[in-house]
Amino acid sequence: MSASQKYLKRSWPVWILLIFLSVWQVMKHFTKDVENSAGSSYGKIEASKESCVDCHINVQGFSKYHDPKLIGCVVCHLGNGKETDKTKAHKEMVLIPGNLSNAEQTCGTCHPDELFKISHSLMTTNSGIVAVDKYVFGETDSPDLHYDIRNLGHNAADEHLRNLCANCHLGAEKTELGKIDQLSRGGGCNACHLNYSDEAEQYLQAYLSSSKQELPSIHPSTDIFVKDEHCFGCHSRSSRISSNYMGWHETLLEEDEVLDTLRYKVFQDKRVYEFKGEDVHHSQGMLCIDCHSSHEVMGDGKRYLHEEEAVSLQCDDCHYQEKPATIDYEDLDKESLLVFMHREYSHQDRRMLRVQADGHPLVNTYVDENENVYLLGKKDGKKHLIKPQAESCSGNLSHAQLSCSTCHSQWAPRCIGCHNTYEKDQKGYDLLDKKIKSGTWVEHVFEFETGLPSLGVREVREGRKYEPAIPGMILTIEGDSDERIFERLYAANAPHTTGKEVRSCASCHQNPSALGYGKGKLNYTIEGSSGSWSFEPDYAENPYDGYPEDAWIGFLSEPSGKKVSTRTDFRPLNLKEQKSILRVGACLECHKESSEVMSRALKDGINPLLLDLSDNCILPDF
Repeated sequence: MSASQKYLKRSWPVWILLIFLSVWQVMKHFTKDVENSAGSSYGKIEASKESCVDCHINVQGFSKYHDPKLIGCVVCHLGNGKETDKTKAHKEMVLIPGNLSNAEQTCGTCHPDELFKISHSLMTTNSGIVAVDKYVFGETDSPDLHYDIRNLGHNAADEHLRNLCANCHLGAEKTELGKIDQLSRGGGCNACHLNYSDEAEQYLQAYLSSSKQELPSIHPSTDIFVKDEHCFGCHSRSSRISSNYMGWHETLLEEDEVLDTLRYKVFQDKRVYEFKGEDVHHSQGMLCIDCHSSHEVMGDGKRYLHEEEAVSLQCDDCHYQEKPATIDYEDLDKESLLVFMHREYSHQDRRMLRVQADGHPLVNTYVDENENVYLLGKKDGKKHLIKPQAESCSGNLSHAQLSCSTCHSQWAPRCIGCHNTYEKDQKGYDLLDKKIKSGTWVEHVFEFETGLPSLGVREVREGRKYEPAIPGMILTIEGDSDERIFERLYAANAPHTTGKEVRSCASCHQNPSALGYGKGKLNYTIEGSSGSWSFEPDYAENPYDGYPEDAWIGFLSEPSGKKVSTRTDFRPLNLKEQKSILRVGACLECHKESSEVMSRALKDGINPLLLDLSDNCILPDF
């Protein structure tokens, strides 16, 4: 053995140690770089010993990056950490940091970028909700105006919101200690980031029951681990996305009427729900934030008119057609790097999916060496294989203009008969001012039902797109005068009741609800060489406009009225579109959905088949 070989043999442990130290240094600097990558997002904090720990001894439960050993207590709770006297130390202390009223002095000192984004988001301003309400009340000519729910006045529409709607916005104060639950509304940063462990809850209850003498030794965590419970309080109202996702639909039953506890469930606010079928993603244990990442939830700092504008993620960002849109780790933005670090992901060497509309990354996804795409569930880390679109979707010419949820939604809420009255002699509650007042708006609902969504048309720059629609406001408003308002508006809807199977051809082409006529029976009659459609509605006609109570439009007629939906770019089917759909419905009278003729129609469209009709084919004589 040569001298050089002997040297290498003796020195190899040293070389391995040097390599290990080099890698450790790189990772150490990587972590620091990520923590500081948001510029001012993570301010430099020198956590010298504060007087807080003289009383609050060995408190545990903090998240890794909010440990007082690193950042102290005062940076979050304010007060004076140099004073040992309790009264002086607690002067100007914030018991519940993170409310938007104090976030600039608390959370925002380290996270100014995030605070800026959330302050301009629709979850804080509720601009779209305010705009639509004013539009329906006739106080504005357009629902496309910017508002902030915190600045409501006291006119009819604003009082309506104050009495019935103004609880659900991030600016609402969290005033009591405790976890986020189904009854929670607002709370600023707490709304998403506050988490109580079981131990933290136990210590809190002991603290409260001891008249706040027994100080808790377990602190709640403020972290990135957002659960569906954080979303539920607000998003189980209105179109009820959270409850839909779980498979539950609200009823008009009372708690004491519930006997079947498998079919029905009483939620924390005593509303009774019936199980209708959960979203396939929920059945796999996926959370809301597995799809809707921080880029959408906290916003991007821009002001949007309505929620669909702020949501850039689409189904085909994951369930791609040919090749997925991806991004490398080296190209991640600062926010995504922080999420990656907090989640302790390790797929730096993998490409990740990115949203095509705005390019934001989905850091809980990756593409492996075999070009398989996976999603890591944020609830439990479970690895989910993401499947591309089926050929029946991507290669479907006749349905290319349909959104995924139009076909894949199992059901959607269809609430009708909403009657709002102003009771001037009744006591009410102002949800903004948090006080009881004289006079209030009262909402009466005739029926909570479900069904497959109707078809609506979104007019966009790229063309038209068919999307699910549900009754948004078939609404009668009676104020404190003799004036009465009646509006029949449907709303674009993303039901979040996705199923693997798609709705049948007949459920659109032979279904009156799908076309906007309301529930009932469509009949196709052939007389000689001509055919015709007729409709028998289930509901009686509304005396204000003559349409069936649950309808959007009249049978085989052009939509009428200035206000037909809650959006200016969303409308019901026009007469030409209705006829086109019913023409295929006539074909289904004889041809099964699985027949060769209907399969060809799906792939190539109906028009080529119309050029070569059999003498036995009797189409509608419109």
